[in-house]
Amino acid sequence: MSTIQATIRDTKTKGQVNELRNKGNVPGIIYGGELPNEKISITTKEIKNLINKENFLSNVISISLDGKEQKVLTRNISFDTVTDEPIHFDLMRIVEGGKIILEIPVKFINNELSPGLKRGGVLNIVRRKVELKCPAENIPTELVVDLEGLDIGTSIKISSINLPENVTPTIQGRDFVIATVAAPTIVKEPEKPAEEAAAVEGAEGAAETSTEGSADKTAESTEGEKKEDKKAPAEKKAPDEKKAPVQKK
Repeated sequence: MSTIQATIRDTKTKGQVNELRNKGNVPGIIYGGELPNEKISITTKEIKNLINKENFLSNVISISLDGKEQKVLTRNISFDTVTDEPIHFDLMRIVEGGKIILEIPVKFINNELSPGLKRGGVLNIVRRKVELKCPAENIPTELVVDLEGLDIGTSIKISSINLPENVTPTIQGRDFVIATVAAPTIVKEPEKPAEEAAAVEGAEGAAETSTEGSADKTAESTEGEKKEDKKAPAEKKAPDEKKAPVQKK
């Protein structure tokens, strides 16, 4: 369990909060249990380290505040819409003897030892997280599903997962499915109906006939023009006009 150093903050205005952020700190609050809410701040670096940890929303962390440690869970982190930097966080105290409802992530192991997946099957994940009711002192970080020996057609249900003591799913009364090993899906190109295929072939044939007919007509027209050119008579020259006789006096 990691321990994070926090500091009590006494910010009352928006300007004071912004100044706190400019100095490399993120404002937040601790609530829950019989103790009053406490306004605190944690360095931006520590908050980013917390966010980068796997399943940080379900991990119990220890906050050191004024020399005292408190076990808490991260319930919410707000981010700036422009810079995507963390700007506020909410931490909830863990009270011994109490129970808390959390969404716990599911982890799948030994994929390479599953006969179904080896034969081309697909792991169809129905639930990546399961909502559980957990004792404050016994919160699982993840639910592990072992795929070794599972063949195509196998359904993995909540009853097949070993839950910690006194940890129960919030969904009661049914053995719900977490994942299945499904057969591979082969997508085939749909065949054209016989009538549609015949119509397409007929249209193609008509197009070919039309093209051939047009070509024949064009050829005939060209030949006709050539023949007409050959038959056309040559132009006759107009006869020379005879000179009128000159009268002698």
